[in-house]
Amino acid sequence: MGIYEVVMEEITVYTGLSPAAFFTIAGMMVVVYRYVTGMFVAPEDYNKPPVVSSANSELVNKYFNPTTATTPTSIQVGDMTEQELRGYDGSDPNKPLLMAIKAQIYDVSSSSRNFYGPGGPYAMFAGRDASRALALLSFKPQDINGNIEGLGPDELQILQDWEDKFVEKYLKVGRLLNPDPVPQPTQETKQT
Repeated sequence: MGIYEVVMEEITVYTGLSPAAFFTIAGMMVVVYRYVTGMFVAPEDYNKPPVVSSANSELVNKYFNPTTATTPTSIQVGDMTEQELRGYDGSDPNKPLLMAIKAQIYDVSSSSRNFYGPGGPYAMFAGRDASRALALLSFKPQDINGNIEGLGPDELQILQDWEDKFVEKYLKVGRLLNPDPVPQPTQETKQT
């Protein structure tokens, strides 16, 4: 008995199928596997931009190909007023996107132009001191300022968490002159 006959007999004994049915099912499984896996992106292609027409190539380069997108280099701006800070809101693509927390100015354009730039979900914070809004977790226009008076200990802790994230993620490039008053911790807030 040759190898062929042994394999065919074992397929019938093990699966209960005829060899023809077994190989038909196995072939169909390979085809379905290849079809389904072809619907997903290969790991090496994950960060590549999708293939699109040339009409959309500017959009693709802007969002998916940071090496060709125009990203201004970070600069040290030093001390500036809140009015001067508003000029760094993303309306001028040649200027960095700046945002302040507790009167400290951070360059948020390095990796977050899609978030803080025009049309982004956090665009209203760019060019502003957003301390109060971040502490309150608010998107209300009246909360987008540096005044943190009247905030409770929990809100001040939230603001501190935001500041820690900004210190870790973004470059500090300056500070605001004459910012809204920053209250000193009271005995009540020191105990928490």
